[in-house]
Amino acid sequence: MTLRRVGHKGAGHIAPGNTFASFAAALAAGVDAIEFDVISEHRDGSGELLLAHDFEDAEQRVPHTLEEGLAHFVASGAPYHGIDFIVDLKIAGYEDRVVAAIERHGLASRSLVSTMEEQSLALLRERHPHIRLGWSVPRLQRDPLRNPIVAAPAFVLMHYMRNALPSVAANRIRRGEIDALMAHWRLATPRLARSIRDAGGELYAWTVDDRRRIAGLERMGVTGVISNDPRLFGGATP
Repeated sequence: MTLRRVGHKGAGHIAPGNTFASFAAALAAGVDAIEFDVISEHRDGSGELLLAHDFEDAEQRVPHTLEEGLAHFVASGAPYHGIDFIVDLKIAGYEDRVVAAIERHGLASRSLVSTMEEQSLALLRERHPHIRLGWSVPRLQRDPLRNPIVAAPAFVLMHYMRNALPSVAANRIRRGEIDALMAHWRLATPRLARSIRDAGGELYAWTVDDRRRIAGLERMGVTGVISNDPRLFGGATP
């Protein structure tokens, strides 16, 4: 199985993430898919849909809208032919509008919508069963093992999740609740990769910015790896 190379926010270590420049850098590095973030203008899920990782990110710059981003992929033509998209929803409340935009631009068959929000997964599966869904775990924004204050309990929780996740995720795939698992690389194990594959799903490891770690995950049998620097996939010097 050939590893699917996914650019995180396009190529967040080469150009500002979730921008056209970042998407172009990901293309130049030869990715198979581009992951980008969608957040609503307001915290209740209303307002314009923006290509941004969080509200702070959206406030610090003038982000593209989701509509502009999807139109860019379609209008650019050939460069994006064959490229898939992972559309990561950061909060709940705008799921229907995201799917409507993806469908309006003819990208539904090339898109996987991912989120940490359980209510979003349930809503999307009920209302848009044709859309591929990815469950992103664990529910965190930063690696807790880097923080000495919370590292010990976080390690215990991580160990528990590594043991439980293969059966939990595989069962969700078999029940049709999700199509893919988007797991922090620390949760990835050969058992998890095998369980997901046997259930007919996909496993993506995020966010991996080390060439040797990417190679290890590929040997493990994950479907794809999400990286801020997709040049690492091809061995080019970052």
